[in-house]
Amino acid sequence: MADEHVRVAVIGAGFGGLGAALRLRRVGVTDVAVLERADSVGGTWRDNTYPGCACDVPSHLYSFSFAPTPHWPHTFSGQRHIRAYLEWLTDTFGLRPHIRFSRPAESMAWDPAELRWVIETPGGRLTADVVVSAAGPLSAPRLPDIPGLDGFPGRVFHSARWDHDHSLRGQRVALVGTGASAAQIAPEVAREAAHLTVFQRTPPWVLPRGNRATTAAERWLHDRLPVTATARRQLLWALREAQVGAFTRHPGALRVLEGLAARHMRRAIADPALRRRLTPDYRIGCKRIVLSDDWYPTLVRPGVDVVHAGLREVSGSTLVAADGHRVEADAVVLATGFRVTDAPIARRVKGAYGTTLAQEWRDGAAALRGTTAAGFPNLLTIIGPNTGLGNTSMLLIVEAQLTYLADFVATLHRMGHRKGERVALSPRPAAVRAWNERLQRRLARSVWNTGGCDSWYLDRQGRNTTVWPGTTAEFRRETRAVDLSEYEVMRRP
Repeated sequence: MADEHVRVAVIGAGFGGLGAALRLRRVGVTDVAVLERADSVGGTWRDNTYPGCACDVPSHLYSFSFAPTPHWPHTFSGQRHIRAYLEWLTDTFGLRPHIRFSRPAESMAWDPAELRWVIETPGGRLTADVVVSAAGPLSAPRLPDIPGLDGFPGRVFHSARWDHDHSLRGQRVALVGTGASAAQIAPEVAREAAHLTVFQRTPPWVLPRGNRATTAAERWLHDRLPVTATARRQLLWALREAQVGAFTRHPGALRVLEGLAARHMRRAIADPALRRRLTPDYRIGCKRIVLSDDWYPTLVRPGVDVVHAGLREVSGSTLVAADGHRVEADAVVLATGFRVTDAPIARRVKGAYGTTLAQEWRDGAAALRGTTAAGFPNLLTIIGPNTGLGNTSMLLIVEAQLTYLADFVATLHRMGHRKGERVALSPRPAAVRAWNERLQRRLARSVWNTGGCDSWYLDRQGRNTTVWPGTTAEFRRETRAVDLSEYEVMRRP
């Protein structure tokens, strides 16, 4: 027997989960429980506390349009300020009573007789008419399988699980990875480590970030005249929308950005041989572009070396690269990303067919409008398959999905209230198939598929199950309302 029943259960208290609870309250749904595995809100902005952690999307675009704040201290905000925004959001809109802290969803199973979800947690069983999975794609660190790493005598930790009790001052540090997190970590670690070695399997394309402190006059203006903050947000959004065509349909046009990136490198790297080794051999945008003003200056600092190969094995305190290069280290930092295309939560969700979401997605994740999956009634995923973005704020996608969620719940209520029934909606397999075939056709000519790189956008079969191949305005139109012709309707008196 369940300890508690709620109308909507939300998994995770990051941007997606808090946004879902807030959006549901705005449409009158207050019977909501947010299940959070940790003891505080924040999601990825709570978990990632590594030195230099910050967002590569402008602050005024990386916040909810319905909950703006004029007080961003920088044009690109750091982890501490983004987490503070989420705490402010939680308290300002009274979301804290809905959150069950330290109560992860250990498993979820669809009950076909009762048309509801049964959720097992350490605090007992919970049932819900609707489940919103907002665990996020950047919640489970990807740990590389490197022979001998378990026997390394020093400290080893992932960037998303930073060991603040272990000082790197005066140590020989190896940094594995060259993505966005590594580009933020390296400058900070290089200032205190005796020596920093960066293992570069694939060089990133890097563009200037141009971060600066916002002035008191800017904050005053946005506070007194909120329309100015709205206009600033709209301008940032429009500039990024204008770039989408180059990524999705005309990758050749991205050569302009490659020229800017090459010039950015030349300003900091004088050695032509080093520049060649740091220049990617794939089209810019194929992997997520790194925004940094101090990545290249860090690589030419005294006491910093770049090994132009991935880490192959570890023997004691010796790290051996794929090209045979050997490095002695006292600590290893893994900036190796997250499990995006094989999220662990998919193994804990069992649907109407008696199979898990991971089993249904073994040949590639697929969801109708990036939100609902065939065989999993009344389950909505925030930032689901093919909702990722390569050049702008993910919160634009999240807000569109929250609108879809609100209409989904309203539709269930409208259909059930009329006849006094419990109602469930499950996307028709044909509708899911048609939606994803259309996406894959569009992705076939995008830079993410044709750019010549191996990125985390692609799953093990090489299929792009991560990126949305259009503008955020188009996605907003596609998720404005539920189309009942795409769903099977289940009823129970």
